[in-house]
Amino acid sequence: MANKFESDYPTVLDRLRFGEVLLSDGATGTFLQQNGLEPGGDPEEFNATKPDVVRRMAREYFDAGSDLVLTNSFGGTKFRQGHYGHGERISEFNRLAAEHACSQAPMGCFVFGSVGPTGEFVEPLGNISELDMYDAFKTQITALEEGGAHGVVVETMTAMEEATLAIQAAKENTKLTVAATMTFDKGPRGYFTMMGITPEKAVIGLSEAGADIVGTNCGNGIDNMVEIAKMMRASTDKPLLVHSNAGIPGMENGKIIYPESPEFMAERFLKLRDVGVNIIGGCCGTGPEHIRAISTALERKG
Repeated sequence: MANKFESDYPTVLDRLRFGEVLLSDGATGTFLQQNGLEPGGDPEEFNATKPDVVRRMAREYFDAGSDLVLTNSFGGTKFRQGHYGHGERISEFNRLAAEHACSQAPMGCFVFGSVGPTGEFVEPLGNISELDMYDAFKTQITALEEGGAHGVVVETMTAMEEATLAIQAAKENTKLTVAATMTFDKGPRGYFTMMGITPEKAVIGLSEAGADIVGTNCGNGIDNMVEIAKMMRASTDKPLLVHSNAGIPGMENGKIIYPESPEFMAERFLKLRDVGVNIIGGCCGTGPEHIRAISTALERKG
């Protein structure tokens, strides 16, 4: 699919250099679960079987004020899709994911391909070779570019080795802008990924791997994200991206509930801007209503 956006429009990196704060979107999984995705179902299959839902998701986020929307491709590698019996449909699912989002994007807005963890570990910790994991990311990311994406977000990473392979696959095989984010847990000694990486080491390692934009997503509500963003900003001059959960989920009447309302998050998102975060958006539990509230708080459209 040819990219429909005119070449004279500023790129994401151009707009960040101009000093803009860009607004990203909210959760993909939460939206799909509210629109027919069964527990344990395959979100990426919706690109083929429920295209109207996927397109509507992108449209609602753009209408709410997003400058940048992610594709429905978080689990789009052969490793994740193999669990659903769709390991041979990787290129199809990812290309469609990008096409659906791009079809709803206003001129001057952006679509970034979501690239999540494979669920595997590279040797010697796991059984997957570096080459096999690299090739899996290459297949996914080249299909996202074919579908029209402007960039990718390598997200929710906990292992630097895996994040590095995804970044390299994008940089060496596409012309896409590459963002990369890691997910942290707060313990007695501070913030670490599951594999022991601090926010400071994360931004340095992701930058060295070649990411154009670095940051964090998932795992934390907005107050923790402000703390993490401060640590990251002190360790890098790169553009920062933060996608915050709507708090830590709990159970209510058998359903997962995220506690942070659009109003609660919007007020605190201004702190991210003040810390120096360049791209702000939501992760699990957030929806178009959160993005609209944040857009209003930032005195934008929407």
